[in-house]
Amino acid sequence: MASQFNPNAAADEEIPPPERPPSPPPHTTFATRDVYAPTFSAFRPRDIRFTSSQAMNHIAWSCDGKKLGAVGIDKVVRIWSPEKTMEPRSCTTYSGGHTDDVDYIAWNPTHPELFCTSSQKDKRVVFWDGRQTRYVQQIPLKAAPAQLNYSPDGKTILYTTVNRLMSVLTFGKEGEEAKEQWHQADMGGKIISASTATFNHVGDGIVLTHQSETYIRILDYPGLNVVQSTPAHVGGCVAAALDPRGRYLASGGRDSIVNLFDLSEWICVRTITACDNAINALSFSYDGEFIAIANAGNYIDICAVETGMPLHRVPALGASPTVSWHPSKYIIAYCGQTKVREGGPPPSAWISLFGPGM
Repeated sequence: MASQFNPNAAADEEIPPPERPPSPPPHTTFATRDVYAPTFSAFRPRDIRFTSSQAMNHIAWSCDGKKLGAVGIDKVVRIWSPEKTMEPRSCTTYSGGHTDDVDYIAWNPTHPELFCTSSQKDKRVVFWDGRQTRYVQQIPLKAAPAQLNYSPDGKTILYTTVNRLMSVLTFGKEGEEAKEQWHQADMGGKIISASTATFNHVGDGIVLTHQSETYIRILDYPGLNVVQSTPAHVGGCVAAALDPRGRYLASGGRDSIVNLFDLSEWICVRTITACDNAINALSFSYDGEFIAIANAGNYIDICAVETGMPLHRVPALGASPTVSWHPSKYIIAYCGQTKVREGGPPPSAWISLFGPGM
């Protein structure tokens, strides 16, 4: 595949600056709390393009941050080691697990070599070990999977389908099986609607969003009973992320707003209104100080969590369906597809990295 690097992330259209809210209380600022904040405006995105009529749909870091996986433009999974190189031809490719385009990738949080992928077209979840080229296990599904999320111990996976339903996969032995493997879990006949499903940091609770619902639901696990339902967004809730410190739950909606909920009191303590478009995805930095917001515009917003203040608007080659902070560095990864312009070049898939050292 032909590719090109664009270190300046030149945008074909003007990206408006984020609207700045009123000054926050002094006790919440970085200086008062003795927190170092990178000068994000000093960095430039590193863009890698791929000649393809399809988008790069999803990107994710391994638990140790040494590997970056991307899927979307074909049946292949691509894994890079960004500390060494991000040259397109330097990636390790994994194939043979899917018969159609791969849509999503998730890394096991307990092992930096284990990951799984899903495809909506072939209706499979495939498990991989990065130390071998052949897949470890395939699981055919009745419905097309849209999103995957591991439990903290890496032994359970929540997946949502394109029909907005949640199901569960578990790892272990069944019957007289000689070795542990993944199985479809029995949900006791419960039908749970969701666009996204995310485990809490302990693994005994699940955060659910639904693009047609205005509230966030919290279920216990494994009981799958609703224990909390919180109003969140007028136009539907499409994204959620948990602060690694365990203080906040962030939600994003079609109303272009990001809400921060205090997990101890379940109240909205902060609202971020920097974005001008519907929210696609959210990600907290490893220390919980910053939140990256992917949206329907050609940019990623980075905001301060404790104040809600916009810090930097990162230009992108197109709208990104996802954004992911590195697990131990102030670096974000995001991906997507360039816009089709009349008389312009054909669209291309892309991956971008932004932060110090990129």
